[in-house]
Amino acid sequence: MTALFESLSLRDVTVRNRIWLAPMCQYSVFAADGLPTSWHLAHLGARATGGFGLVMAEATAVVPEGRISPHDTGLWSDAHVDAWRPITGFLREYGATSAIQLAHAGRKASTSSPFAPERGGLLPAAGPGWDVVGPSPIAFDGLARPHELTVEEISAVVRSFADAAVRADHAGFDVVELHAAHGYLLHEFLSPLSNVRTDAYGGSLENRMRIVLETAAAVREAWPAGKPLFVRLSATDWVEGGWDVDGTVALSARLRELGVDLIDVSSGGSVPNAVIPVGPGYQVPFARSVRDEAKVATGAVGLITEPRQAEAILAAGDADAVLLGRVALREPGWPQRAAAELGVPREAAPYPPQYQRGAWPSGG
Repeated sequence: MTALFESLSLRDVTVRNRIWLAPMCQYSVFAADGLPTSWHLAHLGARATGGFGLVMAEATAVVPEGRISPHDTGLWSDAHVDAWRPITGFLREYGATSAIQLAHAGRKASTSSPFAPERGGLLPAAGPGWDVVGPSPIAFDGLARPHELTVEEISAVVRSFADAAVRADHAGFDVVELHAAHGYLLHEFLSPLSNVRTDAYGGSLENRMRIVLETAAAVREAWPAGKPLFVRLSATDWVEGGWDVDGTVALSARLRELGVDLIDVSSGGSVPNAVIPVGPGYQVPFARSVRDEAKVATGAVGLITEPRQAEAILAAGDADAVLLGRVALREPGWPQRAAAELGVPREAAPYPPQYQRGAWPSGG
């Protein structure tokens, strides 16, 4: 058996392989009510039948004003619980571990869908958008100046994440991931580029980490003890004076102590002008640093596209799992092709019975 097709057990959950679907916004809640639709069932379900070990739903807002756009999914009410249940049930039926990324977009909220003519442009707060919030009144490029959250409002945000985690459990999800990357609210507190507060939530590294640690602790308490908790971090802002790898390692170690089971290591998103050396596996060294130095399991993501590339990452000990994004959009059955290319016998490859007769021939 290859490393890529070994199972991975975290707490009471065993994932059938190390090929995981990365959370990717679909902007397909056309009723603007946060309820997932048939699109989400088809999108996520196709990756379950395609053999992915863990299938993670997109950044899902814990409060309405935490959405990137009006067309994002949400988990702020019991109606959302009922809408997610058929999806988690389908994923379970076809062998995939179900996960959801809980998020608050902070100062990057209230934008149009990238499918709209404005292509992600600011929506006016008077409608159909809303007022945005952040750690400090510093706008993201081209977007609205956020309201600086008070200490009491920060506490409410933390509670919203914990409440959403309870709903995720009721909806049938096996894993929750906290989104503290890509320039959204939790990352905004971490980065000195977006956080210039002078109270307990700004200034020192300890203070800038505070909301992430409080949120992880609150979610860990609310989330069942037998279910894993992940956190996605941007390892670096790719800008001098921004959030960096040393901070990521320090935060990851603290998160491990709080009961976080895996760090999903990405990068960037805090500022629009960062120079990022994008290339195959360009973020993998960050996952290795966190794994080795913070002593916590990691997921690697970022232009991992070929089976042998993914296998090499795991075999080298760079990460414990790989998360696939754009390549998974192109090829929902990527794990099945990977099994053939890596010599996994057809009967051991992740095919549902309905797809067996279309199995890839050995050797790809």
